[in-house]
Amino acid sequence: MTDTAHAHVLPLPSALFGDDEPVLQSHPLLEGVEVPRFGQVDVWRFDAVRKPANVSAAMWMTRFAGLDPVWNLRARETLMAVLNPAHPKVVEAGAHLRQRIAAPQTVYHYNEHLRHLARWAGEQGLPADLRLWQLDDVRAWITKRRGEIAPSTLSKYVGHVRLLISLDGMLTGGGLPRDPWPNLSNRAVAECASADPVTTKNLTPEVWFAVVRAAWNYIHVFGPDILAARDRYRSLRDQCLPGAAGIEERANAYFDRPDAIIPLHTERSNAHVHQRTRQNERGAAINWQMLSLLLGVHPSKKSGIASNQHASVERIRQRAAQMVAEGRGVPGGLFTEHAQITRTDGTIGPWHPGLCPRTLAHESTALRTATYLFVGALSMMRDSELREITRGSVVEYYGAPAVASTKRKLDEDLPRERWWITEPVAEAIAVAEQLSWHPDLIFVGADGAGLEEGEELPDSPWFYSGSALNSFVARVNRHTADHGLHIPPGPIAPHMLRKTMSMLTATEPGGEIALGIQLKHVAVRALANRTTEGYGAPDANWAKLLDTSLEQVRFNRLSEFYATYKAGGVIGFGPGAEALTATFDAVKETAQQMTANGLARQGDARVEYDLLRKAKISLRFGTFNHCMFDEHNPAGAKCMENTSIPPGHQGPLIDRCQPGRCANSLIGVEHVKFYQSEKGSLERQLETKKIAPCHRESLQQQLSEVESVIAKVEG
Repeated sequence: MTDTAHAHVLPLPSALFGDDEPVLQSHPLLEGVEVPRFGQVDVWRFDAVRKPANVSAAMWMTRFAGLDPVWNLRARETLMAVLNPAHPKVVEAGAHLRQRIAAPQTVYHYNEHLRHLARWAGEQGLPADLRLWQLDDVRAWITKRRGEIAPSTLSKYVGHVRLLISLDGMLTGGGLPRDPWPNLSNRAVAECASADPVTTKNLTPEVWFAVVRAAWNYIHVFGPDILAARDRYRSLRDQCLPGAAGIEERANAYFDRPDAIIPLHTERSNAHVHQRTRQNERGAAINWQMLSLLLGVHPSKKSGIASNQHASVERIRQRAAQMVAEGRGVPGGLFTEHAQITRTDGTIGPWHPGLCPRTLAHESTALRTATYLFVGALSMMRDSELREITRGSVVEYYGAPAVASTKRKLDEDLPRERWWITEPVAEAIAVAEQLSWHPDLIFVGADGAGLEEGEELPDSPWFYSGSALNSFVARVNRHTADHGLHIPPGPIAPHMLRKTMSMLTATEPGGEIALGIQLKHVAVRALANRTTEGYGAPDANWAKLLDTSLEQVRFNRLSEFYATYKAGGVIGFGPGAEALTATFDAVKETAQQMTANGLARQGDARVEYDLLRKAKISLRFGTFNHCMFDEHNPAGAKCMENTSIPPGHQGPLIDRCQPGRCANSLIGVEHVKFYQSEKGSLERQLETKKIAPCHRESLQQQLSEVESVIAKVEG
């Protein structure tokens, strides 16, 4: 049974580890930071190990308080082993552990599960000695948990039970002697329905487009207002005097200015207006804290004009109310004008009724989340990778903009990787840098900019990614009437953003390879595996929309080819270009006949484009050539020769493409430069004297392929 006091009064000695032995012997450590010792029976803090940005401080420690002496020692020995699996005494004891060193947050979960097991065992009256337990005792604990947690989580509990079996030879007093579920995997015991490692769902098209659009509007349209309002608010705060001396003189000087305004509360801040706030004759609530700022007085209870009862302050209030009655009241007060937007109903107006210090704090939080959401959605980075982005991380990588961050998952070396991004993503990162109060990280919690003294932050200084996304959606939908944005209901989480963009990327030619590179699934760059296939798998909710969109994009490109053909330009080279030209000839001739027969007007381009669409030309656009492969008539496709077609596969085998030899290949004008550059590169390599014969033969074959393509262009 548990005994909080005994955890400190009666610590038990370990048969394996000394009390002074450091707990962290396998992790890279920060200099000058204290490392916990094995003999600490209350809490181990892992501050000596660099904490990932997306892990809370509470999960970077583990507590033993509340465990009786036996379970306290058992928990410490277990965690010592998983933190240091190669420890000589652990190896000597015959403990069979995976070689991967457990991270502190993993240790936190280990300990929480052990604490739950200890508490349950005490309630059941089970002995402290695990060797006296029956197999049904352990099964009963898992059965109890089965109805309380998800199967995927339950499988981890099963794994932790088996950890007590693996450590039987090293735990003081022993561990569990036998496996309650022989020949069954953890997932099988937990009854996980699917063996597919990818269980993340895509966002629906409606939610995806709406949430990305809302995030971009916040970044590109609303963001400049929010950042400018924050700068003005800070400037006003910096210029404030500490006391209210001479406040009436300053107020009169301000009121006499022709540009003087009286800030008013808006509907967004009215819910927070104190009951003591005075109303002017027209019913609009004056924002006294904001007015104090404009008068150069700190808006505190002692010096501000919101609650000060001095006679001079009362005169200021009366004059302010009179100015409002004269039409000089402005909602918010930090700005007189905000960015104009066109709402869904066609009306045009400001995106916000009026920014004030209070609403500024909430909008700054929303803007911070919008930048996180937009970067996550369009870069396919994990939450752990997003949260590790630091200032100055946007770099040029192979001639294109990229963002550098730390890859943590399944990589103990913590490499500095780069993810290609677009210019809008770079803009979002730049905005996040301006918002962040942290010296290095850009995605952190709110700093309270804009809130009055004593008020609560819209979110804590710790940034919880999932709840931040839900708060963003709620805020957008709460103020749809102002900015016209609305996000339909549906689940949204950081890993769903990554999954959805992965699926969209996989629909493009060569998408599997691009997806593997961007997701940092290294093996996928050479061979498609289940992980990336799952991330890029088709989604029934998106199928119709994607098919329609892709067909429209392809037809637009085909129309450009036809326009070039009509203008007498070159549409390409090779057999594919000849076949496409013949089809264009037929479309043009048919259109002329229809005009001659009075079925179409002279020069009516719509007729030609309708005929072009009805021709159902099969044309796939690629980086090094375009493919005219026809699924109904694959004859002549070199990629299909002497190979087996994977079950269910449709279309050409892109990885076996032979642009210089295939009857379906169309070498576009834009492709020629790639082949000329490749020819020069191969020739320079072949000039190298010290080169293996097999390598030279391979290079010569590649050169032959490139030259056959160039020959078609020049011939």
